[in-house]
Amino acid sequence: MVSYLPKDLSTAKLHSYLLSAVAPRPIAFASTIDADGNPNLAPFSYFNVFSTNPPVLIFSPARRVRDNTTKHTLENTEVVKEVVINTVNYDIVQQMSLSSTEYADGVNEFEKAGLTMLKSDLVTPFRVAESPIQIECKVNEIVKLGAEGGAGNLIICEVLKIHMSDDILDKNGVVNQQKLDLVARAGGSYYSRARDGFFEIPKPLTTLGIGVDMLPEFVRKSSILTGNDLGILGNLATLPNDDEIDNYLDTSEEFGNLKQEDFLEDFVEKRAKKLIEEDKAKEALILLLAKIKKETISIHIKNGSTRKN
Repeated sequence: MVSYLPKDLSTAKLHSYLLSAVAPRPIAFASTIDADGNPNLAPFSYFNVFSTNPPVLIFSPARRVRDNTTKHTLENTEVVKEVVINTVNYDIVQQMSLSSTEYADGVNEFEKAGLTMLKSDLVTPFRVAESPIQIECKVNEIVKLGAEGGAGNLIICEVLKIHMSDDILDKNGVVNQQKLDLVARAGGSYYSRARDGFFEIPKPLTTLGIGVDMLPEFVRKSSILTGNDLGILGNLATLPNDDEIDNYLDTSEEFGNLKQEDFLEDFVEKRAKKLIEEDKAKEALILLLAKIKKETISIHIKNGSTRKN
């Protein structure tokens, strides 16, 4: 057995060990709002329920280990002492992951993650419409545990109102855990699906995902692609460029043989979904963008032009 004293480890190494040891952890998908009314959405796995009477939840946006900066969620709750804690189920786990990207102050993570803002009843921050349980809270107190990188900030929240989807309730009003299908956080890139066990969502912290809001409208509104599919596409660091799309149009025999009825039957979206499942998200997005470009070329040809743009 190997043993350590915390003082003998770097903060980053201690952080890694603790997150691996105390796992899986529930996820607080926290919605806040700043003094100017800009919404913010971010997930935190330092989270749990600590009291029923009064009903109290606590989550902790820790100071960043690498540079000792604070997170927008903490800054917002210091000014507007309200928060909505949304639960994360498997259906939105990729979108939740995308929202954890460190976008600039004022960027709306709801839009970046392709999630729907739902007006709350008793607090100012919005709820996540896609979340199966949404809990409106007031912030009673913020306890700062330190001033160095890695220090936690306990946001003590009193529950004001709970919203639950009918889809997760049995006829007697009890939450069905199988239907709820919660996801928890573990160490490294690992998550745990409550009913199925561990899975990975690799996420480099050095890049910003393009966001679901940068995807074409037909992709965002696709009846074939799920929220998780959109989250994976939105996590790509860049959009494919024109040369990549043109090369695909020129070299793909499969795409070149598509007939008009294939487009009408959502063949492209179905093929893109399969590519995403095969961990080929960039290829999927090239395919989807190629569909737009081919349709544009067809319109130009019909109008007497052969231009590709």
